Amino acid sequence: MITLGEFIIDKQQDFPEASGELTLLLSAIQLATKVVNREINKAGLADITGSTGVENVQGEVQQKMDLYANDKFKAALEARGEVCGIASEEEDEFISFNTERGCNSKYVVLMDPLDGSSNIDVNVSVGTIFSIYKRKSPIGTPVVLEDFLQPGIEQVAAGYVIYGSSTMLVYSTGNGVHGFTCDPSLGVFYLSHQNMQTPKEGKTYSINEGNYLKFPQGVKKYLKYCQEIDESTQRPYTSRYIGSLVSDFHRNLLTGGIYIYPSTASAPEGKLRLLYECNPIAFLMEQAGGKASDGFQRILEIQPTELHQRIPFFCGSSNMVDTAEAMMEEHQETSLKAS
Repeated sequence: MITLGEFIIDKQQDFPEASGELTLLLSAIQLATKVVNREINKAGLADITGSTGVENVQGEVQQKMDLYANDKFKAALEARGEVCGIASEEEDEFISFNTERGCNSKYVVLMDPLDGSSNIDVNVSVGTIFSIYKRKSPIGTPVVLEDFLQPGIEQVAAGYVIYGSSTMLVYSTGNGVHGFTCDPSLGVFYLSHQNMQTPKEGKTYSINEGNYLKFPQGVKKYLKYCQEIDESTQRPYTSRYIGSLVSDFHRNLLTGGIYIYPSTASAPEGKLRLLYECNPIAFLMEQAGGKASDGFQRILEIQPTELHQRIPFFCGSSNMVDTAEAMMEEHQETSLKAS
């Protein structure tokens, strides 16, 4: 069996210019993952569940585990010395590692330390999402905002960890998507899913249908399409929505399907963050043969304008995303003509 560490080292040849830094960076993420996983497994026994009563920059109430995971990933990345700065969903601004080694590092990391953290209280799977870029500013200087505001197509690597019935780390460096499952008796990640590919057509759609009345007309039409009986396309599709992006995405990645978090009347820009959630998940989905867009434009080509930018998100099996986009386009044109 191949361990995550062995696999990362073996794949160093894909990035000869990295001189091992990317390998050490991914190892730091692996270490933080083990620490966070250990604490999540104590939920219900230790005082780690529930909210802090404090809101983050997005106006969302932070959970205790949000802050714990953020601190552990930040500490692991800073200690290894291969990152010049990080941006996190839980931080108001980006964090610059202004040590001599930090300023001389090539990479920045953007992360959602604990996606779906409120689900811990009810023992539902949660996850960590991360994204890695090469800095744009000169090596030897402190990191700047422009290092983080890069389109997703510039990602060097991206991945996620799902803390569920088993703990898995899934990542890509642009050469396929690979999954590693943690052996809890040893605390070691072993290669369990190599070159993961998602089907072009799935049977599952994932969306919070409680917001149906607030959805754009194109999304409403697509949901009706999903629910229609049509044996030639194996419809109706099955609705599966966990409410944790990592969990919903992981299922659809393996079995096929589409995940949608559209704009709504109360959130016209959408809810998911472009830099911490949509870009890394889109990178993985494309590497697995799927597709991701905001309903009209490829996610990875969108130029970010701010650190905590939100965006609508359509992601999954390519045929399903194509159909949803066609319906969004049709109703956008209808709205334009009416206006």
